[in-house]
Amino acid sequence: MCDNMLDDILTDTDERMDKTISAFSAELTKIRTGRASSGLVDNIIVDYYGAETPINQLATVSIPESKTIMIQPWDVSAIPEVEKAIMKSEIGINPSNDGKVIRLNIPALTEERRKELVKYVSKVAEEFRVSIRQIRHDVNHFVKDLEKEEGLPEDRVKKNLENVQKITDNHIKKISEILEGKEKEILEV
Repeated sequence: MCDNMLDDILTDTDERMDKTISAFSAELTKIRTGRASSGLVDNIIVDYYGAETPINQLATVSIPESKTIMIQPWDVSAIPEVEKAIMKSEIGINPSNDGKVIRLNIPALTEERRKELVKYVSKVAEEFRVSIRQIRHDVNHFVKDLEKEEGLPEDRVKKNLENVQKITDNHIKKISEILEGKEKEILEV
């Protein structure tokens, strides 16, 4: 019984930390680098006939070139609303359209802006590392409470805490790897 419970705790811990990693990756896609990414426009909401609709549910979003995002609405009458939503968003890019598609040309980042972005993504990474550590803290606390309440053997508890630490270290390492990739992407000229 206790072994199954402790195994379930480890599985749950791993899943919770995986979700944190996914959230971190999703957060980084919103950050504009010098390269085109559909993630820049995924969170832009368009007022489409009174309904708040994400761009990717109104149009095909593609990357024809490394510095261009192309948005092709399925309903061309939505182009003005899509443009308005892009202009209101915080991506800082002016759209241009030819009546059928909207193009976003990604300007090159200045060296100063690149350094600011690297600092920002490092800060975001640390926030997610703290989230991972908080999960570890909560799980360790829960396991120690189980030891007191259920009378779990001390060696079994210690082994479980070591496994939680290994899972934590693995996820912290994943965050660092993702961060390193994003920093390279930002600093790329």
